[in-house]
Amino acid sequence: MTDWADWIGRSRTTEDVVTPAMVAGLNATLDAETVAQASGPAPQGIHWLLANPHAPMREIDVDGHPRRGDFLPPIDLPRRMWAASEVTYVAPIAIGEPLRITSTVASITPKTGSTGALVFVAVDHSVTAQDEPRVIERQTIVYREPGGNVSADRSEPTPAAFERVVTPDPVMLFRYSALTFNAHRIHYDRSYARDVEGYPDLVVHGPLTASLLIDLCARTFGPNRLKTFAFRGVGPAYVGQALRLYGNRTDTGLTLETTADGHVAVRAIATLD
Repeated sequence: MTDWADWIGRSRTTEDVVTPAMVAGLNATLDAETVAQASGPAPQGIHWLLANPHAPMREIDVDGHPRRGDFLPPIDLPRRMWAASEVTYVAPIAIGEPLRITSTVASITPKTGSTGALVFVAVDHSVTAQDEPRVIERQTIVYREPGGNVSADRSEPTPAAFERVVTPDPVMLFRYSALTFNAHRIHYDRSYARDVEGYPDLVVHGPLTASLLIDLCARTFGPNRLKTFAFRGVGPAYVGQALRLYGNRTDTGLTLETTADGHVAVRAIATLD
């Protein structure tokens, strides 16, 4: 494949602010058990709504994403998915405080898997306020060939200390896409998802499932209690499938999972303050 060494270390910095409308929109989409907030700390997971690229329509590719080759490398594989994230919550993000978001391409790793060629791109994100860190994240994006859906990890139901069941419908998927300014068509365009990218139905966003797990922790332990949160996609989840979100305490923190249609969709680990 192409040598993408020139993209490693490439960085961009943007500025943004968490507004009460952002918080209200995220809470409404997650059906969170919270009252309206105009000030104070924003819920954890809100940083995924910040500083998403606002590419003009003339720069949008067929999949709905901005064309590759600017910040992210021009990898010639059509499927793009958010595979995993490792998040450290250093301090709460306050509603209304000016934020600086710096993103840097950390690594680009080609591999070969059961579905064919894969390229993993790791991007480091830093959210700061007045030069003080709020959130640090390493996000991994995977590019792969069309078709050949990832095989699901089926397992028996796991006992859980706390859990919630949510069934994402097209409205929830559309709302989360709007909140994150994510125009990837697999989340709202059923014919594109089926006929072009080869999925059986609309795909539930990985970070939406992660946000639901974060919200589950907030319901169980109180808001803004997470120190770290790391998740990875294990299998697909599709619109209309009941998501069982559940977790257990361990000696070091929490283990969390989401299952959909009898298979594991997302696994996560977290630590509490």
